Amino acid sequence: MCNVIFSEGLFTLGNVEGLVEGVEQVREACADFTPERVADFCRIPADTIRRIARDLANAERGGLYGRIGLCNQEFGTLASWLVDVVNIIAGQFDKSGGMLFGKPAAKPITWVPDTKIMGEPEFGRWRSRVRGAPEILGQVPCSCLAEEIATPGKGQIKALINIAANPALSVPDSQNLEDALPLLDCLIAIDCYMNETTRFAHVLLPGPSPLESPHFDELMWAWSIGSASKWSDQLFDTGEDYVPEWEILARLGWLCAGKKDADFDFEALDDGWFTTMCQMYGRDPETTLPLYDHGGPERMIDLQLRMGPWGDRYGEDPDGLNLQKVKDAVHGVDLGPMVPNRVPEVIGTPSGKIELAPEYILSDLPRLKKALDRDPDAYVLVSRRNIKSKNTWMHNIKVLVKAGNRCTLIVHPDDASELGLTEGASARVTSEAGSIEVPVEISDEMMRGVVSLPHGWGHDKAGTRLSVAREHAGVNSNLLAPGHFVDQLSGNQAVNGIPVEVVPA
Repeated sequence: MCNVIFSEGLFTLGNVEGLVEGVEQVREACADFTPERVADFCRIPADTIRRIARDLANAERGGLYGRIGLCNQEFGTLASWLVDVVNIIAGQFDKSGGMLFGKPAAKPITWVPDTKIMGEPEFGRWRSRVRGAPEILGQVPCSCLAEEIATPGKGQIKALINIAANPALSVPDSQNLEDALPLLDCLIAIDCYMNETTRFAHVLLPGPSPLESPHFDELMWAWSIGSASKWSDQLFDTGEDYVPEWEILARLGWLCAGKKDADFDFEALDDGWFTTMCQMYGRDPETTLPLYDHGGPERMIDLQLRMGPWGDRYGEDPDGLNLQKVKDAVHGVDLGPMVPNRVPEVIGTPSGKIELAPEYILSDLPRLKKALDRDPDAYVLVSRRNIKSKNTWMHNIKVLVKAGNRCTLIVHPDDASELGLTEGASARVTSEAGSIEVPVEISDEMMRGVVSLPHGWGHDKAGTRLSVAREHAGVNSNLLAPGHFVDQLSGNQAVNGIPVEVVPA
């Protein structure tokens, strides 16, 4: 699409004119990626690619949109970057009806750092002990965990804290991690369930029910089409022995820092973190701390709201928001739709402009170009989510699984005919990592040459206490995901686009 937009004179920066660096580098980089060159690899005809590019560039309002499935494949960084690039060079960025920045009422902590202050990140500062995987933003692929537990030597992982996660099902090459978890000297889990991972825990700390905790959403408003804020009180009272989840986490963090449990000082820890937050948000902690008679998450949320775009800034704007005002609005506070022309406000690069062509990202284009020569007829597996399912979490709730088996392999009708597959019968799906059998679902909504299996199933393990999920066990798609199959730029595991063979079982 970039190639078409440049070659056919459709390029315009629109609302971000004068705010973008690197356009010519992108123009040069995409010169070889013509629709004809990429059509077989994308399995989309060249004429269709050209039509979509023209339609987007000529639309009064339009946008190219990509979500998490896009980044969970071997070229995830390139694909996610190119979503923004296409919108920018088609003039559909930071404009009404195009792609806009979210504007949450409580400014997320993750939005505070920027490269203007902290400099550009460095990658590969260290490598994992066993595989030698380079760190990316302090992380390595999750499939490294099994080998770091199982391989003796200096730096071997001996202890693990698992917070509401189920990596024994959710990590690629998951059988390796399932085999490694019992080798740990200490596994502490915080969870409501004894699931495929927490069954190995030496200590299982029960997390509270969502109905026993108040809730304020910080994360998702950053991706919402409007701005709003809402506080939800807990519905049920808790017992005298109840310990808030945030206090459990703070205590575990204290112990991980080498402190003794008898010396645990939550107030000192909490005040220290709040002091750091004040500095991040531009507040003087010495004048801010005395304003509160309490600590914990509510104090942090109040700071984020008050220093956010609609905040009262601790009295500077008497009509602005604070947490009490949000609590008083029982139906929430609607702050209106997203607005355009925010690049100068949002961008935090040293130049103050959108850096369209980072060398680190461009350096991966030769790997993509090489991949274009792969066999276009090979089958690949992609993951999916169901509207009533979220990873492995929702399968032990009867009302969400009663509709029938959703752990099926979706196959295009023409592929099913070619492969000898029939509706409801089982197929055997094999990758270099493993092989599973799963019922077939035939649908013309599936692209030819692509089969889809949902993520998060495989609830047939001994030792769990998931009676409902066991009745709807399904199969674990991560048994097919090779641990080494990653996006090289981010180190993110690739769970989409896995080469597979499919035959009748």
